[in-house]
Amino acid sequence: MFAKAFRVKSNTAIKGSDRRKLRADVTAAFPALGTDQVSELVPGKEEFNTVKLYAHRGDAVTVYVSGGNPILFELEKNLYPTVYTLWSYPDLLPTFTTWPLVLEKLVGGADLMLPGLVVPPAGLPQVQRGDLCAIALVGNRAPVAIGVAAMSTAEMLTSGLKGRGFSVLHTYQDHLCPEGRQLDIKKSSYRKLSKFLQQMQQEHIIQVKELSKGVESIVAVDWKHPRITSFVIPEPSPTSQTIQEGSREQPYHPPDIKSLYCVPASMTLLFQESGHKKGSILEGAEVRAIIISYAKKNDLVDADNKNLVKLDPVLCDCILEKNEQHTVMKLPWDSLLTRCLEKLQPAYQVTFPGQEPIVKKGKICPIDITLAQRASNKKVTVVRNLEAYGLDPCLVAAILQQRCQASTTVTPAPGAKDSLQVQIQGNQVHHLSWLLLEEYQLPRKYVQGLEKAPRPGKKK
Repeated sequence: MFAKAFRVKSNTAIKGSDRRKLRADVTAAFPALGTDQVSELVPGKEEFNTVKLYAHRGDAVTVYVSGGNPILFELEKNLYPTVYTLWSYPDLLPTFTTWPLVLEKLVGGADLMLPGLVVPPAGLPQVQRGDLCAIALVGNRAPVAIGVAAMSTAEMLTSGLKGRGFSVLHTYQDHLCPEGRQLDIKKSSYRKLSKFLQQMQQEHIIQVKELSKGVESIVAVDWKHPRITSFVIPEPSPTSQTIQEGSREQPYHPPDIKSLYCVPASMTLLFQESGHKKGSILEGAEVRAIIISYAKKNDLVDADNKNLVKLDPVLCDCILEKNEQHTVMKLPWDSLLTRCLEKLQPAYQVTFPGQEPIVKKGKICPIDITLAQRASNKKVTVVRNLEAYGLDPCLVAAILQQRCQASTTVTPAPGAKDSLQVQIQGNQVHHLSWLLLEEYQLPRKYVQGLEKAPRPGKKK
C-alpha cells in the first residue's frame, strides 16, 4: 500500500477527546495490549498527530503519528499497527517468517507467497483466513511487514505451501516507515552542527579542518578522551531484550523425508477400485497392497505358478510398453510391483519435528555442493538448496566462515526463485560434509557433491 509515494491531504494535532476514543478503538482491535501499553501507544500529552493521505492506488488512509513516528494506520475503519509499533510489541500479532532475500520483493509491493515461508521447529502459527499477521525474517524476531492471511494455516499445509499466503499492506523501508533513529540538532542546545563541532574541538575530542571552501571535515578523533571512554550504551529495554532473545537460533533437527507416489491419469483405472483417483498421494506400501489386492480380486494369480501374475487389459495399459502389449502375458510379482512404482509420479513428504507434514509433488532436490573457479584462478565452494531442509543459508555461511577461516558470501541462487546460495573461499567440502552429515545428521543421500573434497596430499 505504501510501496510508492503517497499524497498528504492534511496533518493536524489530535484533540484530547479524540485520543480517548482512539485508545478505546486500539483496546478493541488489539485486546492483547494492556491498559498501560495502550496509554504508551496513544500518549495523553506528548506530540500526537493525525495524517490523512491518499495512497498511490487512491485508498484514503489515516495515519496516527506519535513523536514523528507512524504508529497506527486506519483503512476502511480497520486499525493496523505499523512495523515501528510491532518492534515495541513483537507479540501483538501472530508472526510468520521468511528469508531475508524476500524482503526486497515485499518492499516493492509484492505479496508473500507460501513457497517463501520458513516453517520453524515449533510449527506455523494457527490463523484463519483474513487474520492480520506480522512477517519477520529468519534470525530476527522484529517484524518487517504486516499482511492479511489469504488462507488458514490448515489450508496452507494442505496446499503443500503453494500459492499466495498473505496480502501485504505495509513493510519496513516503504514510504511510511522511519529509516532509524535520527537526532535533530536544531532541538539541542547547540542549534547548529557547526557550533556542536566547534565545542567538541574546544574540548579536544575531535579535530576539524576546512579541507575545501565551505566544507568542514573531521580529520582526527581522540578515542582515549574521557568523554568517549566513559560513554556507556544505555541498557536495552525489556522489549528489545525480548526481540534479541527471540532471534537466537534454535537447535537444528533434520526433517523426516518420505518418498511418496502420485497417481497419474494413465493409471487411474488400476487404482479407482481402491477408491483413489488422479492426483491421489500414496506410500509405497499402500501401492503394493493395492496391486496385490487387485490381482487377487480379479483372479490374476497364475494357478500353476503363484509367483506369476497374469496381465489383464488394465494392467497391460498401465505398465507395459507399446511393443510389449502382445508379447508379455505374465510378470513375476517383484517385476509387476517395480513397474507400477516406476509408472507413478514421484512425490515426497517433509515433516519437521513438532509440525504438520508438508506434501509436495516431484522429487526433493538434494543439497548441491559444487566447486567453481573465480578471479585469479581461485577455487570457491558453492552450496545450494539448503532451504528445502530448513537450513538458513546466512547461518550456515556464518558457521563456515568461522570454521574454515575463509570469506563467505550469500547471494541469490541463479535460476531458482526465492533461494539463496552460499559461497566459501577455497575447497571446503570436508567442512561441509562434517557440518551436514555429522552435526545436522542429514542422510547422505540428500547431499550431493561430497566426492569433490580434496584428497590427502593435494592442495585445496
